Amino acid sequence: MNVLKSLTLLSIITFFSKILGFMRDSLIAYTFGASGLTDSFFLAFRIPNLFRRIFSEGFFLQTFVPILSEYKKIHNIEHVKKLVSNILGFMVVFLSIFTIFGILFSSQIIFFISPGLKKNFYKLYLTTEILKIIFPYILFISLGSLISSILNSWNYFLIPACSSILLNISIIIFILFFSSYFYVSIFSLAWAFSLGGLIQLIYQILFLKNINMLVFPQCNIKNFKLYKISKRTKIIIFGIIINQISLIINTISSSFLISGSISWIYYADRLTEFVSGILGVSLGTILLPLLSQQSNNKNNKENYKLLDWALRVGCIIAIPSSLSLMILSKVIIIALFQYGNFSIFDVIMTKNILEFYSIGLIPSILTKVMLSQYYSKNDFINPVIISSFILIVTQIMNILFLPILKHNSFACSSSISSWINFVLLYWISIRKKYFFPEYGWLNFLGKIFISVIIMFLVLYLNLVFFSNWHSITIFHKLFQLILICFLSGCSYFLMLFVLGVRLSHFSLFFLKK
Repeated sequence: MNVLKSLTLLSIITFFSKILGFMRDSLIAYTFGASGLTDSFFLAFRIPNLFRRIFSEGFFLQTFVPILSEYKKIHNIEHVKKLVSNILGFMVVFLSIFTIFGILFSSQIIFFISPGLKKNFYKLYLTTEILKIIFPYILFISLGSLISSILNSWNYFLIPACSSILLNISIIIFILFFSSYFYVSIFSLAWAFSLGGLIQLIYQILFLKNINMLVFPQCNIKNFKLYKISKRTKIIIFGIIINQISLIINTISSSFLISGSISWIYYADRLTEFVSGILGVSLGTILLPLLSQQSNNKNNKENYKLLDWALRVGCIIAIPSSLSLMILSKVIIIALFQYGNFSIFDVIMTKNILEFYSIGLIPSILTKVMLSQYYSKNDFINPVIISSFILIVTQIMNILFLPILKHNSFACSSSISSWINFVLLYWISIRKKYFFPEYGWLNFLGKIFISVIIMFLVLYLNLVFFSNWHSITIFHKLFQLILICFLSGCSYFLMLFVLGVRLSHFSLFFLKK
């Protein structure tokens, strides 16, 4: 298996999904702006998104993939199918009950995470109704993540990646054609997410037959491996909850800020996730099953080599992306969002948040790489301990920054915490002999630094030349933005080439299926 080829294909599909995501967010900004209406939706959406991360990223990505890789190695296909059937049955029952309770107690949940809404009865009512509509998304997306984990374990990376495209298409269609049919137009977004989650689930189920894993759900809690997974899951879910407590606290705090703050934070965060999602998630998705295979084979040398490869690829993309996102923050937001109800004031507020978020882009991507190594080693304790420490540090910074930076404080503390988190994960991995860096890192980073300086000069000259962003059409804005990114990207990679960095250096690692 050519890892670079798989990463490239996965990143391309993720890129197109993110482009559709930007079209979706641009339509949201155009139709609803950054107002109390969008604040209500983004507040409600944080709840299913929180539990999606707990169940999907926690249970399946961090626990199920390593165990399934191990189980496949020592058991026949019928035993593997029985394990998958039991996991699927358990999750269907648990998530269905959880979703019903979530819908019934939506008002209490909203009141708890957004106490600032108690003085605004209509906004509280609106947010509660949106949460009721969107809560089934947790059920659909979590079951879809289970199937994604199974497909990834068979090295079927592209099929799960394509599923997110279906979600974005669903939302775009609802905004364009069905918003006017709802007495509160923002409800169309909630229904779009729930329906999109269902479509994602059905789409992936169809491909289970290709790997002989299309099974009927069962629920046998006496199954030994299911019990083993549940023991690991307690640690994982605790760690994920620790990570998300900051989000909950930030949500509570942001409910007291001025109207539009939650929307500005959302749009800035989405832009940061564009790069982080394309590379960071793609790397993490590919690395975990491969690292798990190497760990099961006791192949430490290849394990170190693969992780070193991933960190270098991450640095090559993340470092220039972080700088570009900071420099181009204003023009990106103008080109993508400043239409309809999204004002120049919203642009400035979102730009300030995005600049803070861009500082933490590099460690955010590299952390996903490092965590894959920990989970492949079945080490869940150290990430949890680090997450607990990061939670405390983040909230201390929020307390210090909030009176000065207001809504910008969350992005600032998040970026600083991301750097601390990565440094701790890297340091402990060295101490525990999970990773030994290959030779030549200082020389490698020096070449990136020189190339980034050249890219910065090209970016600056382009911004001077393309100075008109307000009196031109959307197509001209997007053309200018794409041209600037293309020219600066070419200058960066051309300089890397001149300095001796070749693509072939990153395509030498092969693994057999």
